[in-house]
Amino acid sequence: MKCDIAWTSAHVLGCQIDRPGIVMATAGRIVHAGPMDEAPAWEADEIHDCEGRLITPAFIDPHTHIVYAGDRSNEFKLRLEGATYEDIARAGGGILSTMRAVRAASQAELVREALPRIDALLAEGVGTIEIKSGYGLTLDGELKMLRAAKAIAGVRPVRIVTTFLGAHALPPEYAGRPDAYIDEVCRVMLPAVAAEGLADAVDVFCEGTQRVFDAARAHGLKIKLHAEQLSNLHGAELAANAGALSADHLEHLDDAGIAAMKRSGMVATLLPGAYYFTRETKIPPIAALRAAGVPMALATDCNPGTSPLTSLLLAMNMAATLFRMTVEECLAGVTVNAARALGLADEIGTLEAGKACDLAIWNVDRPEQLVYPIGFNPLEARVVNGVHYAR
Repeated sequence: MKCDIAWTSAHVLGCQIDRPGIVMATAGRIVHAGPMDEAPAWEADEIHDCEGRLITPAFIDPHTHIVYAGDRSNEFKLRLEGATYEDIARAGGGILSTMRAVRAASQAELVREALPRIDALLAEGVGTIEIKSGYGLTLDGELKMLRAAKAIAGVRPVRIVTTFLGAHALPPEYAGRPDAYIDEVCRVMLPAVAAEGLADAVDVFCEGTQRVFDAARAHGLKIKLHAEQLSNLHGAELAANAGALSADHLEHLDDAGIAAMKRSGMVATLLPGAYYFTRETKIPPIAALRAAGVPMALATDCNPGTSPLTSLLLAMNMAATLFRMTVEECLAGVTVNAARALGLADEIGTLEAGKACDLAIWNVDRPEQLVYPIGFNPLEARVVNGVHYAR
């Protein structure tokens, strides 16, 4: 077998990790992954001796709001001093503060502000990032956000998946008129987004869910939903019945919602950073999801208001510590199940012949060494589409 590049003498996640393994790639695709002593005869133009290091699929962050402008650290300070979310909102803070900053920023400024956050994820082995709009809340603002997200892939070696979240909040110019705003989302924004090819999926986090779902499907776009974060509004059932890829957050998910997700094959995307930052006390029903066989993905939910988190390593530790997920579940949550949550399971998320060669190479030799430490980053190198990037 002739290949472009090979990584040898590695512990390869998912391929009998207790034996020295090899991953080979040609033209950015994996052509072989498995134990070295079972590999066919091979030669490669470029060889990296991993010296016993662990190779995993490059991590996938399947839920972020990482493109935004402005800063809300002062709100964090005010909350620590006793202010409530309602107090802050009445003073002009909250999501509308970010909305004003995004509307005032240029596309280039949005990219520039997002890049340090993007770089923090890439430095931890991330190869794919989902990015939502939802802070513009006008046609021009939403298009600008999605264009900025797309532009990031042109300046960083990362796969970007974009999601239109126009139905994120009610902008002030539509105060008291939620139906009119959902009309704008469905009849004006969504067709424009689809016509320009700016979104891979559509998400919802306010009223009008079914109408937005119907409009998204009419334009051939995948759907997902912020669901059951603050209370049980039975959004997971609605999303399952609509054929959504995932329902996300899910602290208040009930048995009926779990059963609907199981029937539809949906992914449960869990966001421990938001749980931690908002001091939530109700844990998502991990044991019930596990028993039902619902795939569980993990994400940072990187956003300025409720999860200013740019570390999937920390998200995994939080999921293990706060949610009692296992090491295997945590790693699946940022690889294979994260790929499923984005509808990309045929392309990324596991180390298999035919898939994109997106790898993370770690200065550890056991998977638990990625979930156990806090504030420690053992990344040695990152590989995206077969191109090796040393840390």
